[in-house]
Amino acid sequence: MMTIFEISIGIGAGLLAGMINTMAGNGSALTLAVLLEFFGLPAHMANGTNRIGVLAQTSASVMSFKREGRLDVQNNVPLILLPVLGAFLGIYLAVIISADGFVTIYKYLLVVMLLVILVNPRRWMKKNEGTNSSKWFWPMYFILGVYGGFIQMGMGIFSLAVFVLLGNKDLISANVLKSLIIAIFTIAAVLIFAWKGMVHWGYGLTLAIGQMTGGWFTAQFASRNSKAGTVAYYLLIVCILGAIYSVFFR
Repeated sequence: MMTIFEISIGIGAGLLAGMINTMAGNGSALTLAVLLEFFGLPAHMANGTNRIGVLAQTSASVMSFKREGRLDVQNNVPLILLPVLGAFLGIYLAVIISADGFVTIYKYLLVVMLLVILVNPRRWMKKNEGTNSSKWFWPMYFILGVYGGFIQMGMGIFSLAVFVLLGNKDLISANVLKSLIIAIFTIAAVLIFAWKGMVHWGYGLTLAIGQMTGGWFTAQFASRNSKAGTVAYYLLIVCILGAIYSVFFR
């Protein structure tokens, strides 16, 4: 039985994570920290439990983006299907092997990602889309799907980087696609992790309440505010710096 204090911490952390995930990414760094350090779940349980909140938040974000007329599925079918297929492979790997190796790689990739984002800020904050000119776009997004299915943490940041820097999407359009893709493959992730007994429903649903609320209202802000791309860019930098501090200095 969860205490009022535990419920409050879960909802509060979920609310903040939902806002961060919708505008930028890496909210899972916060929710995983709460699950591991505050609630004391083992790593494999935290990885599975975290997906409940992710599913709630991304679903709420997608519905809100659709309501605001920002969801364009028809013209982005290949961009949606490829990472979803990769995610199924990642989910399978998460069930059979440890996530420790990926976590080690992840913390160094965060440093690389910070440098990439700081190199060309105008490209991140652009308002118009271009064409998918990079030959690395398609293989990178399949690999990204594998990563997201495996561990989720950092999926938002890396998917935005691929969409914006390789796919020439503006940051808000990239956020819409990111939310939709993660929502689709997380349905499968929750079912598989639950089947394997890797989900704590009490903690997961508590985080989900906060994440769904944060995702919904933040998506509306992103759709209506002309400065949302700039806000998302600086929030992205803060999220990465926070994650780097967490994995290297704590």
